[in-house]
Amino acid sequence: MIPLFTVGFLEIELLDVLDILLVTVLLYQLYKLLTGSVALKIFLGLLSVYLLYLVVRAAGMELLSIILGQFMGVGVLAAIIVFQPEIRRFLLLIGKTTAFNNDRLFRGFPWRRDQVEKLSLTPFIEASKSLAAKNTGALIVFAKSSELKYYAESGDLIDAVISKRLLMSIFNKTSPLHDGAVIISGNRIKAARCILPVTENNEIPASMGLRHRAAIGLTEVTDSVVLVVSEETGQIALVRNAEVFRNLSSADLRVKLNQFLFDTDQKPAAVPAPAEKSVSAA
Repeated sequence: MIPLFTVGFLEIELLDVLDILLVTVLLYQLYKLLTGSVALKIFLGLLSVYLLYLVVRAAGMELLSIILGQFMGVGVLAAIIVFQPEIRRFLLLIGKTTAFNNDRLFRGFPWRRDQVEKLSLTPFIEASKSLAAKNTGALIVFAKSSELKYYAESGDLIDAVISKRLLMSIFNKTSPLHDGAVIISGNRIKAARCILPVTENNEIPASMGLRHRAAIGLTEVTDSVVLVVSEETGQIALVRNAEVFRNLSSADLRVKLNQFLFDTDQKPAAVPAPAEKSVSAA
């Protein structure tokens, strides 16, 4: 291959530039994945031990080199065990961004088009408005490309028709199903009282409670959209890709649900105040 340019005695080819760019993207994604979590401190600790091992071996300290060498010998296995949640999250992140896992790829098929058209947003908007007025917390997950079977099985399977009264009954403070998330798959309530993974991002504001953290945690590893009603403030929020849109009015909520679930760009008839937006990157 013909070199693009030469730096000293190094001949830089097009493939080398591509290789560097891919490694840069990989390292950036790794940094985003570890930022704000305990895993970043563990990674820096392992890196420090490895650098110490290189210095000790270069200095000729045989006994310390043997001890650290044994530690580094099982370093790969130890890293897999220690970083198991981060590795799983990284693989899920890659899986949800592939073309074959993209919901738009199948949007044109008749069965997918019917499924989208049957889902009415009105029960969710009306239920959220009523729950917010009573400061009753709620957590509603809209499954997209994945049916979230693992998370649905952590709760109680319902498989019920969606209605405002049923949603309000589930999240009523005296209901045995109110503690947890409701998962919406297709045009039905699939399960209630579901347990969601809580994000490990330490940069999330203290004003966000456990419901917001669970919503962020799920959207870090799936392409789901999560609706949150805060029990403390009564504010309505939507979470997608670990990005939180807070203090939504009913008009804002309808627009963003249409945008996030159906990829439409409708504008509300009247918006009293702009929605507060808070970004929480994984």
